[in-house]
Amino acid sequence: MIRALAALVLIAIALAGGWFAWGWYGPGPDRDDASFIVRSGSTLTSVAEQLQEDGLIASQDAFLLRAKVLGSSDPIKAGEFLLPGGASSSTILDTLQHGEVIRRFVTIPEGMPSILVYETLMAEDLLTGEIPVPKEGSVLPDTYDFERGEDRAAVLARMQAAMRNYLAEAWPKRAKDIAVDNIDDAVTLASIVEKETGVPKERRMVASLYSNRVKDGMLLQADPTIIYPITKGKPLGRRIRQSEIAAVNGYNTYTRVGLPTGPITNPGREAIAAVLNPAETDALFDLFAKAEKECENALSNNVPIAAYEQAVKASHIFNLLDARGVISVTERQAYIGRVRTLAKACADAFVQTRAGGWSENAA
Repeated sequence: MIRALAALVLIAIALAGGWFAWGWYGPGPDRDDASFIVRSGSTLTSVAEQLQEDGLIASQDAFLLRAKVLGSSDPIKAGEFLLPGGASSSTILDTLQHGEVIRRFVTIPEGMPSILVYETLMAEDLLTGEIPVPKEGSVLPDTYDFERGEDRAAVLARMQAAMRNYLAEAWPKRAKDIAVDNIDDAVTLASIVEKETGVPKERRMVASLYSNRVKDGMLLQADPTIIYPITKGKPLGRRIRQSEIAAVNGYNTYTRVGLPTGPITNPGREAIAAVLNPAETDALFDLFAKAEKECENALSNNVPIAAYEQAVKASHIFNLLDARGVISVTERQAYIGRVRTLAKACADAFVQTRAGGWSENAA
């Protein structure tokens, strides 16, 4: 009798153990694949409650008990996970502890103005909450990951923190004697460089051009600064009008000397780095001026061949300046005129020599 009773107890224990294990390793109630989000700071208890509400487990209490006895003690991760249809409680816990988090991304391209950053975030249906249009120049262009249902304000805060961190790292590495003396002005100048060229190899040259103008107290004459107060950085969609070129405001660098009152877009790392370490182009301007002067000196001493050699040298230096993008359209025409003046003077001087066909009889 006692043996029979003991056997029954053992059978009951075995059945209970089997039932307990089946409840952990057996298939779950949901037959379809499901996305499940673990919020940052969630506990296993709160996650179990949500799993039950979503129909992914039969009982919150049973899940927690079995997890304590049969599951791993590793912490669960925050993020979004894909749970396969019919996943067991064991599989669910293992996925939340060690599985791959589903990554979702939003990209802010270099040179995207803040109004478009705002529209991009507001158009992302998987984000929640409202945000204001961020301050221009405060967002670092990059690709950012986010969780389904995450607050837009949190994503924007990461973008702005990334810009602050990058500037804090880059500013101490700036070259000596750059055109700006504070980070805010560096971002403003970089925003102009970003809008003026999308070619990476040209950025340092363009930065040098505008840096020289800032140092010399010149008009920057950057077309994007005309457009910004009209569209807040969106494409204008038409040609700039003369009245807009002549407009006086805090941004138009055709009527305002120096930098605009603030950035005109969100510059990327490369544009900022170009402003902090612009190309060395001053030497080319000096060489052009020197060649021009030597040509004039040779002409004044009636040595047209030597003058012509200096005119050719000046022409070559102009080509370098033009190729490097450090002179504006207006300046380009002026330099072409200066080279033509030198060449014509050399030709006029040469025809007055015997080698050029001059003779006393002709005179």
